[in-house]
Amino acid sequence: MAIVRFFRGRLLLRSIELKDDEFLVDAADRAGIDIPRNCTSGNCGTCLVRLISGNVPYPEPLPPGLDEFLIEDGGILSCCMIPEGACDIDVIPPL
Repeated sequence: MAIVRFFRGRLLLRSIELKDDEFLVDAADRAGIDIPRNCTSGNCGTCLVRLISGNVPYPEPLPPGLDEFLIEDGGILSCCMIPEGACDIDVIPPL
């Protein structure tokens, strides 16, 4: 099992083991961390967070809630993206 660590800036909020094929927003819920969301399909971008380290593959084609500028800043959509292994997530979005 992979560990996901959730940060707010430099402050570690919580670490949790990621379940198989679990979206980041669901892992955050289990950890008691609130990540805002709306559409839960990648369209609105409400669940945008920043990937600090680790690998979270981007879907092809990119969902409407993401663009190349957000990706350059580490932006990922927590409602529809699944990490491949351990990762660190900043819940402050790259805006």
